[in-house]
Amino acid sequence: MSFFKVDDLPAVEMLPGVRRRAVYLEHAMLTFFDFAPRSVLPLHTHPHEQITFVVRGALEFNLDGETRVLRAGEGVCVPPNAPHSATVLDEPTFVVDAWYPQREDYK
Repeated sequence: MSFFKVDDLPAVEMLPGVRRRAVYLEHAMLTFFDFAPRSVLPLHTHPHEQITFVVRGALEFNLDGETRVLRAGEGVCVPPNAPHSATVLDEPTFVVDAWYPQREDYK
């Protein structure tokens, strides 16, 4: 796939209020998340590096015990195996995540 439109990528409802789309090549991967207001990503870890960038909206992000509110134009770098969670604030939120290595479970 060379060209894409985010809205045309297949969507997966991964949790209540959380819709995920993905695009990837052999080594690079981006995921696009649409979050309903007040949706929650519970505390979890994974072996992947993750860079999260908020495009629209706001969420409270907890990374290894430190919590910050991230708004449009802000992001966070999550190292492998770091515990993290997120709670979306009172508005629809759109986030882009970059991964290394790819999340095979997100394809």
